[in-house]
Amino acid sequence: MLSKKLEEAINAQINVEYWSAFLYLSMSADFSAKGLPGFANWMEIQFKEEQDHAMKFLNYMLSRGAHPELRPLAKLQKTWKTPLEAYKDSLAHEQVVTKNINDLYALATEEKDYATQSMLKWFIDEQVEEEESVQAIIDTLSLIGDNGYGVYQLDKELQARKYTPIATEE
Repeated sequence: MLSKKLEEAINAQINVEYWSAFLYLSMSADFSAKGLPGFANWMEIQFKEEQDHAMKFLNYMLSRGAHPELRPLAKLQKTWKTPLEAYKDSLAHEQVVTKNINDLYALATEEKDYATQSMLKWFIDEQVEEEESVQAIIDTLSLIGDNGYGVYQLDKELQARKYTPIATEE
């Protein structure tokens, strides 16, 4: 059974994960509208992964006898000036998510909830990967600068990314 503090904190994180999903969907739509299908594909996969993350939390709550509470999402940005701006926003957002996950882990430690600590370990590792992959694209975009051919090549590379669902139930 989850403590009330952890139940509230995980419910808040479910909201963050769904907001993250919609942020990436918004970025995907913006890239599609700008004729960048590879960038759009990369963000659409992020959208799906964030939905998986939310479901992993939701299913964990249910397995612990807690009641998930879905909340309204805050308004999202619709457009970005450049791919680099979008990926910098993505990295900043992932850093906030990392802080949230770390705070959840600290709360689970404080509450002596070892099962939740164990579940959160997956998310801690996932956030390292999330930040690393976004940073790699930022680094490449920074090298490319305004070179249209470079953006075209990166767009083609990002189009090859495939979605791999995660296990959302323990």
